[in-house]
Amino acid sequence: MGDISIKINIADRVYPLKVNMEEEEIIRRAAKLINDRIKDYQENYAVKDKQDLLSMCVLHYATTSLKAEKQVMIEDTEVTEKVYQLDKLLSDFFSNS
Repeated sequence: MGDISIKINIADRVYPLKVNMEEEEIIRRAAKLINDRIKDYQENYAVKDKQDLLSMCVLHYATTSLKAEKQVMIEDTEVTEKVYQLDKLLSDFFSNS
């Protein structure tokens, strides 16, 4: 699949992009999420400046990303521990047989 040219609108500004066809849907969905978050902030807070709204949006998604990374690390550690325990149980079982 090749690259295609698309236009993405974020905070009432158009950004021409060249993206891989496989990523187009994800990029469009991301832009929609950003615009929806900006709209939510406009409606619920006394913020009108687009720069402030974009900064709040970036902070929201960066925080969400960091929380997800932390959760993945915790789950990886738990899986590693369970694999170690299972390996020990199997080793003990087969060494006693």
